Amino acid sequence: MPKQKTHSGLKKRIKVTGTGKLMRHKAYSNHLAASKTTKQNRQIAGETSVHASDAKRIKRLIANMK
Repeated sequence: MPKQKTHSGLKKRIKVTGTGKLMRHKAYSNHLAASKTTKQNRQIAGETSVHASDAKRIKRLIANMK
């Protein structure tokens, strides 16, 4: 049987914590930052956890990621 490969696009976007939580970057942070408010830029910065409804699907795609 063929082996299950890690999704190469997703492994660049998701980080797995020590407890197994999936972390992702927030959207809308890449460009046009000057037109956004300071509050908006501050809240966009950093990472957040992946929603529970997406976690099962993502874990299957990055099952072999270390």
